[in-house]
Amino acid sequence: MKKILNNTDSFGYIDEIKLNDTDSEETTYKDYLTNVKLELVKNWPANRTINLVFHGHSVPSGYNQTPIVNTLNSYPHQVLQKLSAKYPTAVINTIKTSIGGENSIQGARRFDEDVLVYKPDVLFIDYSLNDRSQGLEATYAAWDEMIKKAVAKGIKVILLTPSPFRDVDMLSTTTELYQHTEQVKRLATENGVALVDSYEQFKKAVLAGNNVNNYLSSFNHPNAAGHTLISNEIIKFF
Repeated sequence: MKKILNNTDSFGYIDEIKLNDTDSEETTYKDYLTNVKLELVKNWPANRTINLVFHGHSVPSGYNQTPIVNTLNSYPHQVLQKLSAKYPTAVINTIKTSIGGENSIQGARRFDEDVLVYKPDVLFIDYSLNDRSQGLEATYAAWDEMIKKAVAKGIKVILLTPSPFRDVDMLSTTTELYQHTEQVKRLATENGVALVDSYEQFKKAVLAGNNVNNYLSSFNHPNAAGHTLISNEIIKFF
């Protein structure tokens, strides 16, 4: 893959992303949210509210060191901040339907009532950390059900692979975390939806010589730097 050039502002968030014209991933980043981006550039009175819905567990909820919640550093809020700067005439809602401690099976049960009711323009799903206790087969079915319901309503879906769990080897291919990462990738491919590979970004940080625990505020929750790695990947689609 060609090099991605990141310009960061004083908050450390991505301000601009340029991909080489020959990069095979450019089409994914550029085209997946074309219709949403067309809405984001409209001015009043032609514009409308854009709903970004974040469905998952404690990480998108913004938990820092339980029970403390650090909303303003969570990746949904970082995404809102950056999109508001990039699209100054847009009205953007970031809606969290996430619940700390929840897994995808529980999330699928309340999907119609708690998620689809908001009519998301873009839906983000992030459950893998808590899915490890539920096994691959049952969680595959839960994710697949939610994805298919959303796609049937014309909602753009972006799946997230997991953020780290303290002291789990990010380079190992035998951990439950890795297995669920691969399952999320499979679900994205099978359903033709987009993927934010958070796991890969933390893995790259480790390969660059960083301790993954430097991106965590507790054993299972990212700190501000960890959330920034995730939000930077999301911003590429906009």
